[in-house]
Amino acid sequence: MYVIVVYDVSEKRVAKMLKLCRRYFNWIQNSVFEGEISDVKLIEFKASASHLMNSEEDSIIIFSSRQHRWLEKEIIGREKASIENFL
Repeated sequence: MYVIVVYDVSEKRVAKMLKLCRRYFNWIQNSVFEGEISDVKLIEFKASASHLMNSEEDSIIIFSSRQHRWLEKEIIGREKASIENFL
């Protein structure tokens, strides 16, 4: 499954959420991540994120698609974390 994760958390929890997201996804922009993930790993991520966040103050939005090819991606300006150079 292809997933885009966007989060908005309190400044106190940003570093921890960033670290968690980097374990599961590719960083593409401030508070935005993308990547392929299994259903089991996504459930694991959601549980970990829920423990880090305060549901009264913070939010996470997860967009999912069965395959990456069903989404078009257009970047205008400088890409934050290009992965084109990786082998």
